[in-house]
Amino acid sequence: MATIIDGKRIAAEMRGELAAKVAGFASEAGYAPCLAAVLVGDDPASAVYVRNKGRSCKEVGITSRLIRLPAETTQAELLGLVHELNADPQVHGILVQLPLPGQIDADSVLHAISPAKDVDAFHAENVGLLVQGRPRFLPCTPAGVQQLLLRSGVTIAGSHVVVVGRSNIVGKPLAIMLGLRGEGADATVTLCHSRSRDLAGITRQGDILVAAIGQPGFITADMVKPGAAVIDVGTNRTDAGLVGDVDFAAVSEVAGYITPVPGGVGPMTITMLLYNTLAAARGLAGDRTTR
Repeated sequence: MATIIDGKRIAAEMRGELAAKVAGFASEAGYAPCLAAVLVGDDPASAVYVRNKGRSCKEVGITSRLIRLPAETTQAELLGLVHELNADPQVHGILVQLPLPGQIDADSVLHAISPAKDVDAFHAENVGLLVQGRPRFLPCTPAGVQQLLLRSGVTIAGSHVVVVGRSNIVGKPLAIMLGLRGEGADATVTLCHSRSRDLAGITRQGDILVAAIGQPGFITADMVKPGAAVIDVGTNRTDAGLVGDVDFAAVSEVAGYITPVPGGVGPMTITMLLYNTLAAARGLAGDRTTR
């Protein structure tokens, strides 16, 4: 039976560590880091996510600012707000909650955010720095996955990691991160997807298997190498509730480690966003404060 990787526990542990770092920064700088979140429209799930992020900020001593805009907001109006936040010295991190209404091009908005305040690490400049192995910020969900593995004692260096799903938010950046040099990396990485030939044959090779394909229960027990660490990034809303991309019950009988949904990767994503906000504040302060 697989060991459950408890994302809630690890996230709480990391937030305790972060709170001390935020307090140290605030003591030296004379102000707390500030995260500005922009919510366009009234999507219920987005509202919940933003509210949770605000609570999480308060928990670690980060100031949060929520800016709500109506669903009919134009792209020009949203871009104008982003430029205002870029120029505001009291704002260190900017988060534009996705999805955006259909009249707004999300890529244009995300790339308008100053790279120094892009705490989601979506801007092309920050992606490029990651590829070069000198990231300004680590993308939040991949960084959360990496920390879950590290803090659970799973060996990454030299392991074969199979990532299923090639999104710009999870699959691609995670594959890059784990293939870099250094702690939590030095892995051999295979990035595959729904069109990969003999997908099950590939996933069975993974010492670490990451599912980020967005299909409930897609990863079945016969796709998993016995003893592998299985990280389920999926968050699929079904009639049965929130489920992951992994058939949890069956795969738990084969894997060595496994993350649940909910309670696995999800809490880590917000935690890493908070770490990036502190990093952004430090960078904008000229990194004169204690790490």
